[in-house]
Order: sequence, then C-alpha cells, then structure tokens
Amino acid sequence: FMYAHPGKKLLFMGCEFAQEREWNHDHSLDWHLLDEELHRGVQRLVRDLNHVYRAHPALYAVDFEPRGFEWIDHGNREQSVISFLRRGNDQNRIVLAIANFTPIPRIGFRIGVPKPGYYRELLNTDSAFYGGSNVGNLSGVHAGEVPAHGHPWSLSLSLPPLATLYFEWTDGNGPNQQ
Repeated sequence: FMYAHPGKKLLFMGCEFAQEREWNHDHSLDWHLLDEELHRGVQRLVRDLNHVYRAHPALYAVDFEPRGFEWIDHGNREQSVISFLRRGNDQNRIVLAIANFTPIPRIGFRIGVPKPGYYRELLNTDSAFYGGSNVGNLSGVHAGEVPAHGHPWSLSLSLPPLATLYFEWTDGNGPNQQ
C-alpha cells in the first residue's frame, strides 16, 4: 500500500526482511532471520516492489500533483478495501492499487476503472513466492462494461486476504482474447 500511495518512500533498516526487534545502533541487523522462508519472502517482496516502482513512472513521477492520484473507493469501511489510481506524466499510463485490510478473501469484488481493456497484474503481495496464500487473478483481468465507482467500466477481482494488488492498464486484449 505504501509503495503505491503518493509521497517518497522510507524503509528503515531491517524492514526489508522483517526484522523482529527494533534496530539498535550497538548491534548488527538480524541477518540470521533470512534462514527462515517467511523472512526471505519479505525480502523478495521488497525487491520486487522496488523493481515495479522504478519501472512504472505512474507510481512516482508526479507524486505531489493532484493529476498523479485518483481515489476509486476510500469509503468501504464494511469490507476494509481501499482502491486508487496512480498516473505519471503520461496520463494514459495508469496503475491501479487495491488493498484488502482484512483476513477475508473477496472473490468477485467489483472495482470501477476509467478505461476498457486488459489490466495486467503487476504485483500481488499474497503470492506464495512471498509466503502468502496465492489468491489472485491469474496475471490479469479484462474490464467489463459494468459501471462502478463513477467509472463506465469495472473489474471483477479476487482480492487476497491482507494483501495489496497492483494492475497496469493496457489497451491490448491481454491473454485469452481475440
């Protein structure tokens, strides 16, 4: 969620592998935690977040300008799901971020989007590669002509529990489409 939200990023020492104790300048970081698979999963996630962030200017190019951010839904208190769009200097290149802050997977969850086309999944923090349960959207979804959240198109998504998803809009058809 933090990497997609506007503003510059700060990750304190040890957070890149989920150090369990507070950092102390008198001791080294707990590198031995990387012997455990879940800590290696967090390290892989931070690495992949950095790669996605650098590769998609929509996530950083106009951090402090209103045109770089658009809420889709910030008021879903009942299900604790937040969604928004990020844009860079090229306003046609968008990244959609959705965060599910509950331990409940949400299948068939509808999110409004501004454009038709294919939305390729860039990142799923629930991936088994990071130690998650692997609930996801099989690399992406097609927008349907079903209005939602003030947009003419929408996606029907599988939202993993306690996870964030990033999607990149493409004007192409994506897989499994003529």
